Amino acid sequence: MALILNTRVYLLSKLPILYRSIMSSSHNLQKVMEDLQTNPYYKKYADKIATLQKVSPDEFMQRIEQTEKAQPVPDLKAAERRYAPVLNPKAPQKESSLSTTRKRLDDIFKIELVHEKDKDEIVEIWHKYHIQKDVIAAVIPADNYKQMEERIAKYPTFLFPLPRSQGYEFIMCQAADNTVHFTTLLCFQVIHKENAPECLTVTHYKELMDEKGIVLMRGEYDKNVLDGKEAQCLANQFQMYYGQDFPSKLRLLHDFTNNPDRFKHMDLVAELEDIKIT
Repeated sequence: MALILNTRVYLLSKLPILYRSIMSSSHNLQKVMEDLQTNPYYKKYADKIATLQKVSPDEFMQRIEQTEKAQPVPDLKAAERRYAPVLNPKAPQKESSLSTTRKRLDDIFKIELVHEKDKDEIVEIWHKYHIQKDVIAAVIPADNYKQMEERIAKYPTFLFPLPRSQGYEFIMCQAADNTVHFTTLLCFQVIHKENAPECLTVTHYKELMDEKGIVLMRGEYDKNVLDGKEAQCLANQFQMYYGQDFPSKLRLLHDFTNNPDRFKHMDLVAELEDIKIT
């Protein structure tokens, strides 16, 4: 499933990078790999990067070169350098339509068995249904989800920090229809660009929204990239930004889309750390 990014992704070019390998015609592939391996998240994606390097070394070099054309930030503070995202798309991405088959609740759940049950019973069934599965799940009140839909329409693309042992890895998300697609910034920039593999796919099933006043949420994640707690962390952040009324988070959503010069990626980290403290 391709993650299609709209033109607002150019905001990510405002973010600093963790390493700098100055590209020129005299630099060979070995030098590129030495520099790339200094990235703290390299090992996680090493196999995929190696495949791209082997199959299409010219394309690999071109993608690295495009990354290095991003404007440097020479006066990074130590904290910013530590928490900086891995790589930065430089140019605005061409907006594309997201051609996908809408995910339906009856593909995974027998809706006919719950029509006669009340909301609380359905909530219990939904959680029990997923408790032994490698997925995350939740139930969202209909009014809350309607607010989320309004914000998704205004801010379909955003960025979330994910705590890692090395600091924070940044994860990009794109919402389309009833699904939110998440991919790592490293995968987007170096490996597959707009076809970056998803590390988390969150689907909101609205079939019971009018009848029962609830929306059922299910998130499927790549266990090679995320564990359950990390997937839940991303889903929780999405809910807080898109489904709740925190002024500071609403400002970040607005600035990311409308005021790129004012947007600061470290504010995202500060928001997350504030949640952890409180």
